[in-house]
Amino acid sequence: MKFGTRVIHAGVTPDLQTGAIMTPIYQTSTYVQDAPGKHKGYEYSRSQNPTREVLEKNLAVLENGIYGLCFSSGMAAIDAVLKLLKPGDEVICTRDLYGGTYRLMTRIYCGLGIKFHFLNMNDAENIEHLVNHNTKLIWIETPTNPLLNIIDIRKVCDIAKHNEIKVAVDNTFATPCLQLPLDLGADIVVHSITKYLSGHSDVIMGAIVLNDEELADQLFFIQNSCGAIPGPQDIFLVLRGIKTLEIRMERHCSNARSVAKMLKNSRAVDQVFWPGIKDHPNHRVAESQMKNYGGMLSFTLKENTQINAFKVLRHFKLISLAESLGGVESLCGHPATMSHASIPKDERLQMGISDSMIRLSIGIEDPTDILEDVDMALSVLD
Repeated sequence: MKFGTRVIHAGVTPDLQTGAIMTPIYQTSTYVQDAPGKHKGYEYSRSQNPTREVLEKNLAVLENGIYGLCFSSGMAAIDAVLKLLKPGDEVICTRDLYGGTYRLMTRIYCGLGIKFHFLNMNDAENIEHLVNHNTKLIWIETPTNPLLNIIDIRKVCDIAKHNEIKVAVDNTFATPCLQLPLDLGADIVVHSITKYLSGHSDVIMGAIVLNDEELADQLFFIQNSCGAIPGPQDIFLVLRGIKTLEIRMERHCSNARSVAKMLKNSRAVDQVFWPGIKDHPNHRVAESQMKNYGGMLSFTLKENTQINAFKVLRHFKLISLAESLGGVESLCGHPATMSHASIPKDERLQMGISDSMIRLSIGIEDPTDILEDVDMALSVLD
């Protein structure tokens, strides 16, 4: 079954009682039992819910995985993975990553005795010198946020497996439509469903997909014990949104390509960060492990100041200034003061996130309208 068919049908069956083609919303907290301990597979909706199970099965199939788990947010999903660790364990992470992930690692888990190493993973071999007997996890984002750096998942996984280390990949930017980390050797895939999977800026949710039964059992225990689960109404919205994932991603990617080309030719722009550009770092890796290059891009200005970035951001009309990404509407943001504000300035600058950097989540509007809006916003610097 091809991907465009799987997003519509995987894990989804008509309701047995009514024949409803859309998954019913089981808005219930508990389930009647025939006798104490005798039930129809459901006891309490923190532990099991029929609506949630359909989405978890759907996501597992889309990622070529076996086990899917849904959480109340992308951060809750990341938190569940980090709860697999214990004091004294060490984690190797890509240096440029989502600010919320960085904050969780450095402000919460460092205080619990977990040590994190942040480094540039553009060359996977950089990982080798940090590996020791305490290293339990390698954390990857690819493409990264907001620099859109590309990490060679297969190479990292080869190094990890040689050293018996687990690999987790945040696949939010690419989605399973463009990239399949489990097929490349990863142990765990994490998503902020809030973004492209849902696709309509109306849900907060996260997910984990994996193949390892023992690891899945540990994560199911964490999911149930800690209780960060999504409600059935939100799950219904995701099940509806995910049906159009493939056709949405096609438009996101083609629109982003047009915007990247315009930015490359703009006199006001210094650097453009989009994996589809041939001189983008690790473009060839992206070409080999991705089906397309995504709808996210960033750029910096030749006059590299926050004031100029704010001028441009204020002059967008169609593109809205807002947190988040991956919805059908185009969004703009200033990583230094928004998505990555929790990262100290010196570290942020070392990562390459300058004061003039602007991040765009390119939506699925008509490309002519998006290009006109970008051109108009940049014209304020002429």
